[in-house]
Amino acid sequence: MENCWKIRELSVEEQEAAERLSAELDISPLAGRILATRGLRTAVEARAYIRPTLESLHDPFLMRDMGAAVDRLEKAIADHERIMVYGDYDVDGTTAVALMYSFLRTQTDNLIYYIPDRYKEGYGISKEGIDTAKEKGCSLVIALDCGIKSVEKIAYANSIGVDFIVCDHHTPGDVIPDAVAVLNMKRKDCLYPFKELSGCGVGFKLVQAYAQRKGIDKQEVYRLLPLLAMSIASDIVPVTGENRVLAFYGLRALNARPSVGIKAIMEVAGIGGKTVTISDLVYKIGPRINAAGRIKSGAEAVRLLITEDENEAERFAQDINTYNQDRRDYDSRTTDEALEILAADPNNAQKHTTVVYSPDWHKGVIGIAASRLTETYYRPTIVLTKGEDDIISGSARSVSDFDIYTAIDSCRDLLTNFGGHRFAAGLSMHEKDLPEFQQRFEEYVSAHITPEQQTPTLEVTAEVALGELNWKLYKILQCLEPFGPDNERPLFVCRGLINNRNTRAVSDGRHLHLDLTDREVAMEGIAFGEGDKATHLQNGNSIDICFYLEENSYKGRSSLQMNAQDIKLN
Repeated sequence: MENCWKIRELSVEEQEAAERLSAELDISPLAGRILATRGLRTAVEARAYIRPTLESLHDPFLMRDMGAAVDRLEKAIADHERIMVYGDYDVDGTTAVALMYSFLRTQTDNLIYYIPDRYKEGYGISKEGIDTAKEKGCSLVIALDCGIKSVEKIAYANSIGVDFIVCDHHTPGDVIPDAVAVLNMKRKDCLYPFKELSGCGVGFKLVQAYAQRKGIDKQEVYRLLPLLAMSIASDIVPVTGENRVLAFYGLRALNARPSVGIKAIMEVAGIGGKTVTISDLVYKIGPRINAAGRIKSGAEAVRLLITEDENEAERFAQDINTYNQDRRDYDSRTTDEALEILAADPNNAQKHTTVVYSPDWHKGVIGIAASRLTETYYRPTIVLTKGEDDIISGSARSVSDFDIYTAIDSCRDLLTNFGGHRFAAGLSMHEKDLPEFQQRFEEYVSAHITPEQQTPTLEVTAEVALGELNWKLYKILQCLEPFGPDNERPLFVCRGLINNRNTRAVSDGRHLHLDLTDREVAMEGIAFGEGDKATHLQNGNSIDICFYLEENSYKGRSSLQMNAQDIKLN
């Protein structure tokens, strides 16, 4: 499917801001334009954005129920109650548990952690987890990255004398659980200014509030930021506002002094000794942490992230790396089988959705398979597999700006459980209800999705000439990091480029080494998976290219290069 290149058009206000920023900061018009697209209007705002500070973080007590949460946690620690730290089995949940556990063990030794079994207990707070808390003598459970819809489970916990503090970021239902405290900035009655924290981020705010109440040095809290950066990167939350500040300082701390566990997983991921970026967290570290919960148990990821023993860390990291390889095998098989099912459906091409099911698929990889199918067909996608009894469960992934959570909610009477947000969700239902769900989900999406949402779009910051791309601009781009959702790496478009001298296919013809010119300036680059376009350029034809600018270091020499995201032949 061909990508649409959407060139960013500046409003009158943005154009005025771009010109003002260019003049006041003595930067190029292109750099001024880029800053203006980040919502910056003055030199003061730009300097503050470029140099984020932890002092800009919001007061955690602005969050609804925070006072009650800190009161209950303070009492539990003072009275030597046993506390269970409970979290989801994905990266967000396991990093949240590791963060909370790592902090609380400096305050109390009466502490355990719990990650539910993905296959036996499913997502969220489980009766088994509550019973375990009771059996282990835990009178307080801190639930992280889950719990906002666990109304009945928390009522059960209350009935047996187990208190809950819920730290969640998922969309609340109509009823808020009757917990001691429910921390979720998406509650309608919560006035917390920033609404896009990860689950780990909500846990961090609880730690921050407790430390603030007890007069604990802020550095004791900030040392936990690498775990939060991993959560922000892997859970695909907007990298704006507080998330950008937290990710910025989390990455800085991770690179300066990684914990024993993080250092070990960096080694097995092949990035030991390198400067870790958000992309590394998303594509190298995150999948390995996730693999533990997908293939074995999320508790193994927590075990790695909290250990202070180097030998243990090395062993745990090797185990998780093995799980990740197994995950890749399952993922590949599931995706291939799903594509075969779709290819055999004579009505597939006319549909606005993808909903596929097989009882044989591994539950741990259906979310990944849903993402792969979304990339292939570019439409809201749900992949389901067999659960307990006649229950089937699945993962949903969306496209562009389409709210898949609301689409699933429209079929809620057919579901036994569901949760998530506008871009990703989980759901379960009785197997007999699948045909009706497929029909109604398709009807809802086809009635509400727009043509623009059905076309993969690359949001382009500006159309440029190669001569506008230089080291000064690149340094400004670096100041906008870390990049991520809602703070995307700027994409540029150059048109009519031709081969300069040395454009050629590399890596057995798979990729394309670029050496291009606009007849005034030349620049090199790389286009992954585009090796078949080498002949077109070598024959003197031109291309239009959509790319981001990056630094290429080779044998001690650094140069700027294009990293092509899309190429159109002329």
